[in-house]
Amino acid sequence: MNAFYLLLDLAVIAFPLALSFDRKVAFYRQWRFVWPAIVVNAVLFLAQDALFNAHGVWGFNDRYLLGPRLLGLPIEEILFFVAIPYACLFLYETLKVYAPKIPTGEWLWWLLAVLMVVFSTVAARHMDRWYTFSAFGFAAVLLAVVRAMRVSWMGYFGLFFLVQLIPFFLVNSALTGSFTPEPVVWYSDAHNLGIRMGTIPFEDAFYSLTMLLLPVTLFEWMRARAAKPVLAP
Repeated sequence: MNAFYLLLDLAVIAFPLALSFDRKVAFYRQWRFVWPAIVVNAVLFLAQDALFNAHGVWGFNDRYLLGPRLLGLPIEEILFFVAIPYACLFLYETLKVYAPKIPTGEWLWWLLAVLMVVFSTVAARHMDRWYTFSAFGFAAVLLAVVRAMRVSWMGYFGLFFLVQLIPFFLVNSALTGSFTPEPVVWYSDAHNLGIRMGTIPFEDAFYSLTMLLLPVTLFEWMRARAAKPVLAP
């Protein structure tokens, strides 16, 4: 069982990595934008991860780990922040290739404004619960940034977020004990709302929103910059 978390990480990334060389999507051609986006995202989330692990907001079950740790975090957890964003960026890009054009209407910006208010309110009301405050607070801030940028790809992200909810529930259920005698990752209810979707903390959905929207934003921003023509002096 010590390899459980590692095998889960490998299972997440293996399929999209193998299909990165598909001729139509050709995701490997986007790697110069993909990997920097993943690294920046990982640094930010792993810093929070290390802080929360050190203060008992959540922790890891050694029964499902190989053992080595860095900054208190299992190597499997570090790999998680590579495997999940890579798989999700691959899925996002695949949907952009195969899905019909999704217009970004004014209704979407109003929806984001409503979500920002709701998320900010929840964060403000639960500042003593670290996971609740951070999950909803960071989601509100990032939605505000994306809304201010009026990004053209937000409709695709919305579709992608809905589609990825299926693997999200499968992977998070595996980590929180739906398929094992004990959870791989445990959470202190003192720092969350105590609401579970099966075995998954409610906050995980909003944590996931930020963890996916940030690398997509960085990926699209870098790609847009590279596509701009260089003006001659």
